Formats: sequence, C-alpha cells, structure tokens
Amino acid sequence: MADLNALVDQLSELTVLEAAELSKLLEEKWGVSAAAAVAVAGPAAGGPAAPAAEEQTEFDVILTGDGGKKINVIKEVRAITSLGLTEAKTLVESAPKAVKEGVSKDEAAKIKAQLEAAGATVEVK
Repeated sequence: MADLNALVDQLSELTVLEAAELSKLLEEKWGVSAAAAVAVAGPAAGGPAAPAAEEQTEFDVILTGDGGKKINVIKEVRAITSLGLTEAKTLVESAPKAVKEGVSKDEAAKIKAQLEAAGATVEVK
C-alpha cells in the first residue's frame, strides 16, 4: 500500500497545469470523467471545453450581508418569506443564511433583485 501522506504532499506541490494534465491522464486510464477539473483547466490550458453540465433547475437564495441597511433588509425578508419580525431579524443577523431554497431561476433572480434593492448582499447557488 502506498504512503498516502507522501502522496498528498506530492500532489500538493503540483501546479494547476500539472494537476490538469494528471486529471486527463487519470480519466484516460480509468475511463472516467472529472468534468469540474476539465471545465477549470480546459480553456485555460488550451484544451477542449468541458461538455455542458446538466442545467440546474432549483436554486437557493443566500443572504450574505445586510449592507448596513438592516431594517430595510429585514422588511424585504419579511415580505419574501412571510416570517415574523423576530424570525426575519434573526435570519438577517445570522447571515450568511438561506432566505429561500429550491426556487426556480426566475424566482431566485427576482428575490435577489428585491434584497439587493434593499441594500443586502445576496448569492444564488
């Protein structure tokens, strides 16, 4: 059995281009695909672009900060989620926190726009 700690040390010393090449070699040897590694290294290394990933249909809207306008953000969170004042205040103060989960792309964009208009910083995942 190989010394795993030594292997981790060796892999940690690789450059990004070397890691991309290693990924390609392992894909060929094992007959698998590391789409994320190819997507990152493919265009930068001049290789082919990664195949299109399956399109995401559900998104989470994450409040990452109140932007110094906590009261406005709390009002928007209440309007979006139908939470009470205390619950909305707790959600805003505990950022980063999910405001809505599993929503459509359009609804996520609408919620993000509402929160950003109130001064919040928002991330959609």
